[in-house]
Amino acid sequence: MNQQMIELLANGIKETLYMTVVSTVIAYLAGIPLGVVSFVTDRQGICRNRVIHFIVGIFINLVRSVPFLILLVAIIPFTRLVVGTMIGSTATIVPLVVAAAPYVARMVESSLKEVNPGVVEAAVSMGSTRFQIIYKVLLPEAAPSLLVGSLISMATILGYSAMAGFVGGGGLGAIAINYGYYRYQTDIMLITVAFLVLIVQLFQEVGIRIVSRIDKRS
Repeated sequence: MNQQMIELLANGIKETLYMTVVSTVIAYLAGIPLGVVSFVTDRQGICRNRVIHFIVGIFINLVRSVPFLILLVAIIPFTRLVVGTMIGSTATIVPLVVAAAPYVARMVESSLKEVNPGVVEAAVSMGSTRFQIIYKVLLPEAAPSLLVGSLISMATILGYSAMAGFVGGGGLGAIAINYGYYRYQTDIMLITVAFLVLIVQLFQEVGIRIVSRIDKRS
């Protein structure tokens, strides 16, 4: 492996980390409110509203049902409108967020359902407002589960970012496709896959250590 390829792989790792981390953060900024709304408006929620719950559920399920590659191509005009281009690592963040936010919303909703209902009932009996119950009870109590969910979401987003290489996305996925697939360089393909696995393992190890520190149940 020559120096040029080493530099290319190093740049690919940086782009992959950039796309994955930034996309995960933005997806959670959008997904947490969606997940909270879906949870609190459910039949057993603190803000029961069948209409809002139905609309949010339809939106989440609709976006989640679209395969990522199709979604990636379908929103190219929107991507170009947001970042001014349709290729590169920054442009890839837009479809990654659109695809991941509904997935995150379901992960958040699932985490909130794990919270002991007795804790919520206690907060209601003490006169807490709905806003206080959400931000001072539900989200803090669900924090360990939310963090575990973020690790799963990050691994999923990492996989999406690799697929984006087929349509001009950056990162290790683009290297694997351009060199490993189109040029039949199997060694490059295996190296990029190995780096992707290592990145996932790194995220998981760091996340597990953080969860073990903040999880009051352990």
